[in-house]
Amino acid sequence: TQNGEPENAEEGEEKKKKKLKREDLPPFEIVTGERLPAIFFKFQFRNVEYSSGRNKTFLCYLLETQGKESVTSRGYLEDEHAAAHAEMAFFNTILPKCEASLRYNLTWYVSSSPCVTCAGRITETLRKNKNLHLTIMVGRLFMWEEPEMQSALKEMKSAGCKLRIMKPQDFEYVWQNFVEQEEGEEAKGFVPWEDIQENFQYYEEKLAEIL
Repeated sequence: TQNGEPENAEEGEEKKKKKLKREDLPPFEIVTGERLPAIFFKFQFRNVEYSSGRNKTFLCYLLETQGKESVTSRGYLEDEHAAAHAEMAFFNTILPKCEASLRYNLTWYVSSSPCVTCAGRITETLRKNKNLHLTIMVGRLFMWEEPEMQSALKEMKSAGCKLRIMKPQDFEYVWQNFVEQEEGEEAKGFVPWEDIQENFQYYEEKLAEIL
C-alpha cells in the first residue's frame, strides 16, 4: 500500500522504480538503458567538420565484464548540463569502480572526442585499472587543433585507450543497436549522409597526425 491506499502490486512496483530512478539521479540527467531518439542521433553524431550547435556529448556504451560469467550491459548517456560530461558520468555512475578480479572490455561510441578534462579522467582511470580495456569510437574530433587537446589524446593512447574514428559501418551499428526505431515499422535501415565517407577520412587523417 502507498499512502494507505492498496494498489495493484505491479503498478506499485513501477512507481517505486520511477521514484527510485528520480531520486538517484545527479543534477544532470543520465539516460541509460534506453535507446536514443533518431533525431538526436542524426544531428549529434553527424561527422561534420564544423559542429555548430552540437555541444552535447552522446555516449553509447557496450560493457563486457568478464569474471566467472560474462555479463554485457549497454545503454547511452548524454550530458544535460555543462557541469558534467557524459564521459565523467560514465565513470561516476555506470562504472564507479573496477573489481580487481574482473576484466572489463568497454567500447564507447561517442558523438565527439572527449574534452581535455574528460581525456585526463579517462587516462587516469585506465592507468589505475589495468584490467579495464577501453576503445572509443568517435564521430568527430573535438578542438583537435589545440595543442593541449592533442597532448591529452596522446596521453589517452599511452594509457592504453584505443581511439578510432567511426566509419560509415560504425554509424550503422549505432543506428541499429542504440537508436529508437519507429514503433510498429520494420526497423528502418540506416541512411548515410552524403559526405559521411569523406568526413571519416578527413578525421582519420587528422587523428593519425596527432597520434
